[in-house]
Amino acid sequence: MREFITIAESVQSEITEKKSKFIANLFYVENSEEAEKIIKEIKRKYFDARHNCIAYRVIEDGNIIEKSSDDGEPSGTAGAPMLNILQKNNLANVLIIVTRYFGGILLGTGGLVRAYSASLLQAIDKCSIIKKCFGEELEIELEYSELENFKYYCRNNKISIVDFQYKESIICKIELEEEVKQKLIEDFKSKKVNLKNIKELSKKYKTKSIKK
Repeated sequence: MREFITIAESVQSEITEKKSKFIANLFYVENSEEAEKIIKEIKRKYFDARHNCIAYRVIEDGNIIEKSSDDGEPSGTAGAPMLNILQKNNLANVLIIVTRYFGGILLGTGGLVRAYSASLLQAIDKCSIIKKCFGEELEIELEYSELENFKYYCRNNKISIVDFQYKESIICKIELEEEVKQKLIEDFKSKKVNLKNIKELSKKYKTKSIKK
């Protein structure tokens, strides 16, 4: 998966429903291993709570991995509704943990679904939503005479020029998405773009804000 929608930062929110306190902790995570580590940490932090219900969606090897848990609540009243919200919002690499301190009043299955769903939705509303595109950073060497042509090529192919170094020839650092990189290499080999050398530097995610 080359791009996905996620959250820009971790947030916490809290609601109260019929004296029960619901504390939502929404995290950005890189993988399921990190998610499971955070779940253990939150359970230790809120060791005296009645329930720590979770849901997460992460991308691993190009596939979506999903998990949810009701942690003792009636089946399907906590983890599954929260996972459904993550799915409907197309969020990935996100972990939600909602901790419930029981207030002495039973909420019923419908009340629990509404409370856990409201906790997650409030947390999502508090954070910035971004799109992450997997791309790469390359170092390009070119002659001074080819600089304007290369700038034109970059503008037409959605390539970001990050930095220039002016030496015997121009050393240019660029950022681009994976499929654009393949096109650049093909154009370089076929002489459609006149460069001296292409060097791979690193792979990274580029982010674009969707909602603040």
